[in-house]
Amino acid sequence: MTNFTHLTARRSPALKGAVRAPGDKSMSHRTMIFGAMATGVTEVEGLLEGDDILATARAAEAFGATVERLGQGRWRVTGRGGFRSPDGVIDCGNAGTGVRLLMGAAAGYPVTATFDGDGSLRKRPMKRVTGPLADMGARFRWQAAEDRLPVELSGGGLTAIDYVQTVASAQIKSAILLAGLNAEGVTTVTEPEKSRDHTERMLRAFGAEVGVEAQGDGWKISLKGGQPLTGTAVAVPGDPSSAAFPLAAGLVVPGSEVTVEGVMLNPLRTGLFDTWREMGADLTTANRRMAGGEEVGDLTARHSALKGVVVPEDRAASMIDEYPILAATAAFAEGQTVMRGVGEMRVKESDRIALMVAGLRACGVAVEEEPEGFIVTGGPVAGGATVHTAHDHRIAMSHLVLGLAADRAVAVDEPGMIATSFPGFVEMMNGLGGLIE
Repeated sequence: MTNFTHLTARRSPALKGAVRAPGDKSMSHRTMIFGAMATGVTEVEGLLEGDDILATARAAEAFGATVERLGQGRWRVTGRGGFRSPDGVIDCGNAGTGVRLLMGAAAGYPVTATFDGDGSLRKRPMKRVTGPLADMGARFRWQAAEDRLPVELSGGGLTAIDYVQTVASAQIKSAILLAGLNAEGVTTVTEPEKSRDHTERMLRAFGAEVGVEAQGDGWKISLKGGQPLTGTAVAVPGDPSSAAFPLAAGLVVPGSEVTVEGVMLNPLRTGLFDTWREMGADLTTANRRMAGGEEVGDLTARHSALKGVVVPEDRAASMIDEYPILAATAAFAEGQTVMRGVGEMRVKESDRIALMVAGLRACGVAVEEEPEGFIVTGGPVAGGATVHTAHDHRIAMSHLVLGLAADRAVAVDEPGMIATSFPGFVEMMNGLGGLIE
């Protein structure tokens, strides 16, 4: 797929079958980073082997850990109980989660490291993380433009802070907590709304004590400095963000029934599934069980007559990465789907609001753009467009799913970037009966 300049999805016959979700991206990043910070061996099963995670694995190695691939999704990380200064630049590729969490982790050690990434990552704001880390005592030297990569970090000698977030962000929270592990005092992060809690769960699995106290609709997380991490075994469950694509295709392609097995059902990650059900989706869950400290289950999506809804703004934190595929499914729903309070989409791998609006309009869908959201009015989807993705994997996959049910083919440019989060996407979709080439 990486050698193709375009991928094209055509109207498909009914999709049928069962597939397994790729490993969760958020947990895969954290497993590599925590394993490198810990003392001893971390055995990993189900790791997502996308480009973003491989960049984080290389960073873990550069900071002094031994990282070995044992087989498909099976990895071993041997940590030395801390980071050492790397010999070269830490290139995080396209991984926003990877670079922000790595900066938090590295800030706690007496190391100097330069972080960089690809053209897309260089456009993403970094001060949301470097600001609180600097307040803790880390030093940053911007090498091109302020707030943008590349940046040199000098860590060590940190002091705990009490940080109150204005928006729920698991990346900011996680970076501060990872720095807090090696800061003097008790670090606290207060969130107005709950963001994904994989960091808190995984810190406990690696032996740290983390306090969580409810505060209104959010919570306050506290972590005492000086706590060592110990290597452990991690089973990474299936990524709900990736499972969303074959499930969405099952909902919009007539006659389809698609099952995705082993999907994480953490309630802070299932906002999209709740929204689809509110739209009338025939989406069922079976075989609930525990894996890697998280509840997982097998989800089945059947072709459904969807109706537009107003998505609650307080749901954004639990599904911010899923709004592009929600918008694609909303194109086939009756009436309007209103998505507001999602301004964070504009500073992801791309301006995802602008790109989804442009792509959907090119395919004949009525869309109204707002500063902090957009409104999709469903109806017949003409297709027949080539969509510019700005090198964003979720924009590409969302429009390819749209093309499977549109009247005419939909093409996307720069499809190689899909491998950042979902290697094997095309093969999986075509294995269900999709027509993507």
